[in-house]
Amino acid sequence: MTVAAIADIIEQLAPLDQAEDFDNVGLLVGDKNATVNGVLVTLDTLENVVEEAIKKNCNLIVSFHPIIFSGLKKLTGKTYVERVVMKAVKHDIALYAIHTALDNSPAGVNAKICEVLGIGNPKILIPKKNSLKKLTTYVPLMNLEMVKNALFQAGAGNLGNYSECGFHALGEGTYKANAAANPTLGEKGKRHTEKEAMLSVIYQGHRETEILRALLDKHPYEEVAYEVTLLENRDQTVGMGMVGHLDEPMEEREFLAHIKKTMKTGVVRHSALLGKPVHKVAVLGGSGAFAIGAAKAAGADMFITADVKYHQFYEAEGQLIIADIGHFETEQFTKDLLVDYLTKKIPNFAVRLSESLTNPIKYH
Repeated sequence: MTVAAIADIIEQLAPLDQAEDFDNVGLLVGDKNATVNGVLVTLDTLENVVEEAIKKNCNLIVSFHPIIFSGLKKLTGKTYVERVVMKAVKHDIALYAIHTALDNSPAGVNAKICEVLGIGNPKILIPKKNSLKKLTTYVPLMNLEMVKNALFQAGAGNLGNYSECGFHALGEGTYKANAAANPTLGEKGKRHTEKEAMLSVIYQGHRETEILRALLDKHPYEEVAYEVTLLENRDQTVGMGMVGHLDEPMEEREFLAHIKKTMKTGVVRHSALLGKPVHKVAVLGGSGAFAIGAAKAAGADMFITADVKYHQFYEAEGQLIIADIGHFETEQFTKDLLVDYLTKKIPNFAVRLSESLTNPIKYH
């Protein structure tokens, strides 16, 4: 398999279009057409991880965090980032990062946290903006079902637990073909009126290429009239964080102890206890203090995240408990998620879980 083929499989789980604008995701180093001997999956791509890849004959490293985040102006080996890139290039190892594309995936980082902690029926905490679009086109009635089915098969019309969602209204369309045209219906040089349906479907932006290809392939007209509109609606199936319920409410200290043991963290920093059971829990892997307000608005009893600053703990305001369990700790199971996913998708291919320790924080 090529690097590009494996990237395509990963992007079925976490489309790169769903990553945040500030992020640097996808293929960072290497040739997309290179043949892959083996894949090493890690949370961070560090020098010891590249060494591990060399020993295990893996020439593609798939990491959660991107080793190249801001621009590189030099490659002299002065910084750990430069050394990683230089070593990867020297040994023909491709580097691919997924980061916030997986954060925003409904089956990604936060879904894994919920699974590990036993948080059931999780929903997206902060649905993503600017990810939904609407396609409107005009189709002869005789071809309506064919075009509609093609759009649905390409991924249009999916809304939460529903698929094949669309709307059409009947009307008449007109056009006049010039001498160079080859009209499907009507004659050149004469205005033609055709009974048509105005068909509208909503879709996730990352599916646009396939959907427009299906439209142009199945629509009978030589020139296809269509409109694409970016919607203000938020996609409730994609976004940052998740919120769900424990099967049974737990006493605050009991649940904090459960978090500490299950997430294998050296310490849990938290805001004041409220003296009531914990039932509804919000989570956001990595630096998630920006979502404290969303967790409160969702009615969570506790919000589990990382990298919370001193003054941000005040934002709990007696409405919930903010629990900071560590950046690495919230994301540690992400590489297991990716290995499981890739192993199922390409079962006869060498996909390995990195054994290298990459957590820069130690507890004493």
